[in-house]
Amino acid sequence: MPDTVLPGMSADELALARRPLEQAWTLPPAAYVRDDVYGLEVERVFRRTWTPLARVDQLPEPGDYLTVDLMGQPLLVVHGADGAFRVMSNVCLHRAAAIAEGSGRRKLFTCPYHSWAYDTAGQLVAAPLMEGADGFAPEGCRLPQVRTEVWEGFILANLDPEAEPFAPQAEGLRSYFERYNMADMVVARTLTYESGWNWKVLVENFMEAYHHIGPHAQTFEPVFHARDSKVPDNEGQPWSILHMPAADPAAAGHGERMVQGLEDWQAGALFAAVAFPHFMFALHGNGMAWYQVFPEAADRLVLKIHVCVPGFARQLPDYEQIVEASAQFTDHIHQEDIAANDLVWRGLTAPMTRQGRLSPLEASIWQLNQWWLGRMGALV
Repeated sequence: MPDTVLPGMSADELALARRPLEQAWTLPPAAYVRDDVYGLEVERVFRRTWTPLARVDQLPEPGDYLTVDLMGQPLLVVHGADGAFRVMSNVCLHRAAAIAEGSGRRKLFTCPYHSWAYDTAGQLVAAPLMEGADGFAPEGCRLPQVRTEVWEGFILANLDPEAEPFAPQAEGLRSYFERYNMADMVVARTLTYESGWNWKVLVENFMEAYHHIGPHAQTFEPVFHARDSKVPDNEGQPWSILHMPAADPAAAGHGERMVQGLEDWQAGALFAAVAFPHFMFALHGNGMAWYQVFPEAADRLVLKIHVCVPGFARQLPDYEQIVEASAQFTDHIHQEDIAANDLVWRGLTAPMTRQGRLSPLEASIWQLNQWWLGRMGALV
């Protein structure tokens, strides 16, 4: 066996990460900081897994669309005239110009370069001045379609046409949170952050409550004690759940909650969930925060945190105040996390840094690591 099975990582290091949770270590620093490892992630992970691109409530009417870049592929997310949600290439079939920018509502997508026009299903319907082009058949031209699923109100895409469907893989995740009725949630506010660390630093921080005793000592820890956090067994499925029970269950189970139908243990708790690699959302008695991650390099990502509430909340007289308060609190918590992640990234890039031992409270990180090692083709 060669000395390394992934760039910059020895078989011994990967074996430490593969140990059972009670004996496990973190991934080696090379897993975070090396550009060639990130390149392998793009090829083996990001282009072969399901990524949430939008919520259906963000595209409520036929013709609504938004544009996004997924691993270098410009995409259109469209609510079709036939009611179907589609994800397709945002590149004109003529000379490769982008067809649309931003978001809006259209019946036709007309390329700004030479005015080729496509309908909401991606079919070419107009190609001016193409007379004399032998064999040119507009009816045979359609924008390449990307695998798409709608799951619990999320519009998901996968660049791999052979990928396994998402819903069966996430059935355990869906059933665990069934009472939250995620499909009814709507995006009320979006916060955007540009961050200078590896995407796994963000996910790992999101999926453990151990750090409540540090960065969140005055915010989360008094309400959700780190020591009480739990991670259910995912039975090897590609997702993880962090359950953070309320420190005072008796008090937490009472009072008005916007999410209806929850049991007391759910209404007062905070949950973080991730469908690997980085489809993250947090659920609580008043709604959901969707953490939409766009990795851009080994040391760079863009994060959009979408503050979501049950659909009926838009009719409440104090809706704007509710959303503003939630957005401010979400930003405050994330600012605490930014400071922590900055510290981690500084350490990961230092030459003397090695693997560290995981705490049993970091079971979600261990679950992610096992999945990541498998997807990356680690031979240990």
